[in-house]
Amino acid sequence: MKLAVVILNWNGAPLLEQFMPKIIAYSTDATIYVADNASTDESISVLKTRFPEVNIIQNSGNFGFAKGYNEALKFVNADIYALVNSDIEVTPNWLQPVIEIFEKEQETAIAQPKILDFKNKDKFEYAGAAGGFIDAFGYPFCRGRIFDTLEEDKGQYDNSIELFWASGACFFIRSQVFHDLGGFDDSFFAHQEEIDLCWRAFNKNYVTKFIPNSVVYHVGGATLEQGNPQKTFLNFRNSLLMLTKNLPANKLYSRLLIRMLLDGIAGAQFIFQGKPKHFLAILKAHYSFYSLFMVFYKKRGAFQRKNYFKTKSIVYAYFVRNGKVFGDVI
Repeated sequence: MKLAVVILNWNGAPLLEQFMPKIIAYSTDATIYVADNASTDESISVLKTRFPEVNIIQNSGNFGFAKGYNEALKFVNADIYALVNSDIEVTPNWLQPVIEIFEKEQETAIAQPKILDFKNKDKFEYAGAAGGFIDAFGYPFCRGRIFDTLEEDKGQYDNSIELFWASGACFFIRSQVFHDLGGFDDSFFAHQEEIDLCWRAFNKNYVTKFIPNSVVYHVGGATLEQGNPQKTFLNFRNSLLMLTKNLPANKLYSRLLIRMLLDGIAGAQFIFQGKPKHFLAILKAHYSFYSLFMVFYKKRGAFQRKNYFKTKSIVYAYFVRNGKVFGDVI
């Protein structure tokens, strides 16, 4: 199968210099592209001088993750897209297990590798770990990462299983499925657009898989650090928008109401932690959600599957029952 590795970049020249050599060395079965979101640093000159074998797609603006990939992938001809963050270190043989799964399992449309922490390579990394799920109220969690608790990789998740969502940090998808689903939702800009896409795929009975014998290391937070209020805004707003699009009709309003109440508790926690900017980011997220509700309600598909969640409430399991690892919360 024809596979394209597509790396989205915005002002990431140092990351390209650091991680591109291994991507080139270990991706001989693929064509490599960098989709540049109108960088103002030395990214393009670094690519042209140091990595001339890499194809460059130049977007006309900083479109974020969602639209950035949507625009760039119009110019990529492949059976499988491997969408890779610029702060990912790949390993030998990271592509072959993925290609094998896609060739053997026609129902598998999306996949992710094992994602470990570049700074602590024995631990899972926040953005994906060993594969993603959500609870009944739309809170995402992973095998290997529940909220901010990260597990050490001891081989406990070295089995290939069906997931609910795959991490956007290293995201494999059949190109036909990507375009049939309309790609990422441009309105998200960044954060949770991959979960939204996987949910839409789930509603159309496509399968998302975890592939443990493909391994990558992720720096994380290289573009928008974890403590940035803008990240808080995007995560809270986009989660509500995603629920509006994809929840089963009989659960839509009750789940949204409970989720907004839980967001209020999270906002109060930010106040007690002395983080008023994050509290204001949640308020801003809710006001933005109200203004966009009808727009996103009209995006609902004709059918929403009901068995979308792995556990009723990850908040209750983690904070009340003190479940800190995947086996404790499902």
